[in-house]
Amino acid sequence: MLDVTRVSEADARCAMMTDLERDTVIQAYGRWAPVYDLVFGAVFRTGRRAAITAAEQIGGRILEVGVGTGLSLPGYSGRHKVFGVDISAPMLQRARNRVARLGLRHVEGLAVMDAEELEFPDASFDVVVAQYVVTAVPHPERALDEFARVVRPGGEIVITSRIGAEAGLRGTVEKKLMPVTSRLGFRTEFAWDRYTSWADAAPGVRLLERRPLPPLGHFSLIRFAKRPEHSN
Repeated sequence: MLDVTRVSEADARCAMMTDLERDTVIQAYGRWAPVYDLVFGAVFRTGRRAAITAAEQIGGRILEVGVGTGLSLPGYSGRHKVFGVDISAPMLQRARNRVARLGLRHVEGLAVMDAEELEFPDASFDVVVAQYVVTAVPHPERALDEFARVVRPGGEIVITSRIGAEAGLRGTVEKKLMPVTSRLGFRTEFAWDRYTSWADAAPGVRLLERRPLPPLGHFSLIRFAKRPEHSN
């Protein structure tokens, strides 16, 4: 016989862990906010440009998940509307300041939002862009499910992400660093097969491209398409 009390307790523990993980990410990126542009601006520039170019090939209404301080927002051409969300209010305030300072009229809106629980109806966007986000959220597959839900049939999901080493010294180092980097807000170890396994199981989603990004190829541009005939 099923012990409902034990099940309820287990569910409560899982919810508590989720809240703790989520709070860790929020706190980490709140700490990063004042120095994020200085530390990561140049490091992620190539990935930002590649993601923007891929997104604008589809165009229309673009959702950028994990928009952070809005570093990428000036890079969009202005021909398309962009909505940015981020879980960190301090990061997002810097994005708002950037939009106001630069007069970025193509930015439709900015909102505090969890990548794992996007507050948009199904098929709201033509493209979902997630730059260096998937390895930062507590439950990556849940976030990927949300990206697929809010993108329209025929649209694309454009991701820039760090791919973990399959084996060797780098793989060993990445695993050992995980407890430290998780507190900083991201994972060093994240295997490629997590993306492919997710895509295989996700209805109507197929992998279009995986392209290593310079200089060392530790980061990749990843594109998924939502088949035109598929709807949620």
